[in-house]
Amino acid sequence: NNLKSFEDKIGYIFKNKENLVLALTHSSYANENRDLKLQSNERVEFLGDAVLEISVSEKIYRNYSNLREGELTKVRANIVCETSLIKCSNNIEIYKYILLGKGEEITGGRTRVSLLADAFEAVIGAIYIDAGLEPAKEFVYRHMDNLIADCARGNIAMDYKTQLQEVVQK
Repeated sequence: NNLKSFEDKIGYIFKNKENLVLALTHSSYANENRDLKLQSNERVEFLGDAVLEISVSEKIYRNYSNLREGELTKVRANIVCETSLIKCSNNIEIYKYILLGKGEEITGGRTRVSLLADAFEAVIGAIYIDAGLEPAKEFVYRHMDNLIADCARGNIAMDYKTQLQEVVQK
């Protein structure tokens, strides 16, 4: 029921439910439940990060021809940053569905920004594994289009890391 509820929320039905379980399995859960022989979502998050990058890059390249290369890079950085990913994670309430170990649960893992952002990327990677690039891109666009448009119009401020890098480079 939990998996079905999450699929309804994200607008994607997994062909292989193991891919969804993989996306939602934090390393703390996998380590505490070795008898279940579950992998953590770390590797699929790595893949999801790459799919997110290419999806956002393609979208802003195709839709914002007025932006130069440097501007495209800044816009993409603002979209794929942790701050943006946490907004998307919260919108789909991923914190309700992540499998966490007891220690991680007790120490507030369900609200840990990096954990939630990584889980969002893991879902992207799991969709990619399950059905390929197009469905993964559709997921990204469904959940990030407004954010992409806002960033491309300059309505969202740069993340602090980028701001610092620009000051240091000057």
